[in-house]
Amino acid sequence: MQSPQVKVLMVCLGNICRSPTAHAVFAQRVGAAGLIHRIEVDSAGTGDWHIGHKPDNRAREAGARRGYDLDSLRARQVCADDFSRFDYILAMDENNLRDLQQLSPPQLRHKIRLFMEFSDSKERAVPDPYYGGPEGFEQVLDLVEAASDGLLDHIRDTELRVR
Repeated sequence: MQSPQVKVLMVCLGNICRSPTAHAVFAQRVGAAGLIHRIEVDSAGTGDWHIGHKPDNRAREAGARRGYDLDSLRARQVCADDFSRFDYILAMDENNLRDLQQLSPPQLRHKIRLFMEFSDSKERAVPDPYYGGPEGFEQVLDLVEAASDGLLDHIRDTELRVR
């Protein structure tokens, strides 16, 4: 089996709310499009507080209500190899973007973008729902679903040239 042509890494702060949600949503979109062997999806955090932990219960519950499975995901921290391994390194907000740019070798910074650039939404960031109520996790899903659709269209058009 040939390895995926396009590799996407979703990144937030702790890898327990936003980036695993984006990981699960985008992976489902990739699977539904029949592109599972052409696009690889992963997620990571810039911080190390939650390494090895499942996503936040609230994120898993909100995702499950919409048919996304986050249970198999485990938090990990961004590592140096990620910058060469992945084609798209997508930050959930400006702070994550800045942290990734500082960690990245200068010649690979072009791979780092805000995930919401792929959405028609006026929002530039996926807000961190960790300290809020359940409505924050629903908002994350709304934003992530829209950006996932846009990202998949972008990859089909520019990388895979398939429809």
